[in-house]
Amino acid sequence: MKTPLLDQIHDPSDLKKLDEEQLVPLCEEIRGFLLESVSQTGGHLSSNLGAIELTVALHRVLTTPQDKLVFDVGHQCYTHKLLTGRKDRFSKLRQLDGLSGFPNPNESEHDAFIAGHGNTSISLAIGMAQAKKLKHEQGKAVAIIGDGAFTGGMVYEGLNNIETLDNLVVILNDNKMSISKNVGAMARYLTQLRTDPTYFRVKENVQSFLDAIPFVGPPLRELLQTMKQWLRRLIYHSTMFEEMGFQYIGPVDGHNVKELAELFEHLQHQTAPLFIHVVTTKGKGYQPAEKNPGEFHGVSSFIPDGMDPDAAPAESFSTAFGKHLCELAKKDERICAITAAMKYGTGLQYFYREYPDRFFDVGMAEQHAVTFAAGLASQGMLPVVALYSTFLQRSYDQIIHDVKLLKENVLLAIDRAGLVPGDGETHQGIYDPAFLSQIGVETWSPANYAELTFCMELCLLQRTGPRAVRYPRGAESAVLKELSCTGNQYDCIYKAENAKIALVSYGSETEDALQACKQLNEQGIACDCYKMLRIWPLPDGIVTKLAEYQNILFAEECVPVGGIGEHFARELQANAWNGKYLHCAVDTSKLTHATVPQLKKIMKLDAESLAANVKENFS
Repeated sequence: MKTPLLDQIHDPSDLKKLDEEQLVPLCEEIRGFLLESVSQTGGHLSSNLGAIELTVALHRVLTTPQDKLVFDVGHQCYTHKLLTGRKDRFSKLRQLDGLSGFPNPNESEHDAFIAGHGNTSISLAIGMAQAKKLKHEQGKAVAIIGDGAFTGGMVYEGLNNIETLDNLVVILNDNKMSISKNVGAMARYLTQLRTDPTYFRVKENVQSFLDAIPFVGPPLRELLQTMKQWLRRLIYHSTMFEEMGFQYIGPVDGHNVKELAELFEHLQHQTAPLFIHVVTTKGKGYQPAEKNPGEFHGVSSFIPDGMDPDAAPAESFSTAFGKHLCELAKKDERICAITAAMKYGTGLQYFYREYPDRFFDVGMAEQHAVTFAAGLASQGMLPVVALYSTFLQRSYDQIIHDVKLLKENVLLAIDRAGLVPGDGETHQGIYDPAFLSQIGVETWSPANYAELTFCMELCLLQRTGPRAVRYPRGAESAVLKELSCTGNQYDCIYKAENAKIALVSYGSETEDALQACKQLNEQGIACDCYKMLRIWPLPDGIVTKLAEYQNILFAEECVPVGGIGEHFARELQANAWNGKYLHCAVDTSKLTHATVPQLKKIMKLDAESLAANVKENFS
């Protein structure tokens, strides 16, 4: 599509050269460009469509990088990237050597901080604002935070420490959504602020009266702006944010770019921390995304005019998990499902529809999710906590103290385990095998749907205490599907005559190990291949079995230090094995946004690299 106004902007300073009347058509150009671009590359759509006018208004008034824009979560930053000279790179959004889907200071000086996880922006902005004070620097620190992030506790830790920072601005982008619809008391509180009829009735009556007064009306409108806070205190008595030390402003129409720019201009000379409450519509301007913003939060490529937002998502480990959990819940009324603002992402929408009384979306609060599950388990329930691996990290302390110490009967369902495409460094599921094994949590890693359902039944109906089932993003591969499920803790999935070399792996990485094994055998290098289903504790008998080989290569989509491969090497050493051992794992210094096959190639975890490693080190 043609974008004549957007094409004039190569730096935020160019935005300031436009006439005020050009701001609205600019926003429409951006909306059309994002819809067309993201439909081709995939990415975060609905959140970005809802933040266009807000971002344009901010860049119209502020001056980055002197002023720091801290996005929470960073996936609403696409307009910011367009206005800071990165339009020509959107064709490679979230692709290898392309544009990151999140703010990243390594990509642009206009990006204040990397932001892939939620409810961090206020703490970051407070730190930046305080640093500016200490260094006597000009500029503001502005946190742009969605109302969904207010379901996470770190927000309130930050709000409790704003002091009297007159260079701090918190902008609440209130669209009534996180990734799934917001839940809890905070959502109800913001809804009350946004929709209280008393306030809006008074406001409408006063404005109507002023409109009827010739000549005097405009000056009185200016006076009305200064009266807003007084009116709000009169009607609401106060707001939580004012009690914490903010000057509260809002609710403000988040899609009126002219009024937003004017508001931000008026607030340039602030005398206290500002809290600006902006109301937006997630998915604004694209009806399917407005109708179902959860489905359009993160999308693969699609046809804008042909996608049905109500269509069932493609088959995946997440949907297989969610559907089978419903079947198990029919048999046992103690089973409960818990997630943290990721109902659709974790496949729990099915459980929610079938068993709403046993479904709990706690908001963006992973720590609470785990401890809440411990409380349920302590009273005889069977809670299943479904989280992405990258978000599970936030609850590590709770896993140790509230679940593990008392051996509470909690099942962790770890989605997006292993390497994850598109989102880059912030969303990789490469740490959970290491940190769960350190504290002794029994962990299973199925490679296909059959093994997933087996593990779920085993862990829910036969196992007790803390345990985890981890599974990758997306659908099962055709190769691993053929392996079916034996129910064994480990299997030899490829056997060669007189093999002295063994390749060992688990989860989705099993496919690369198996393909490498086949390639080597075709080249006359006899190798066997083993797949682990239970990864911690190590499968019974596997160390003794593998000690029969002279050379072992262990491959995993996990960090090397503390990973399962390191545990395996230690056990071999303890059994006086003196063969040659190679541990192939994830090099975190090379993480980037790319497809999983590309990431595996970079990490030398692809089949060709594993085979080459064997030939180089074991020949």
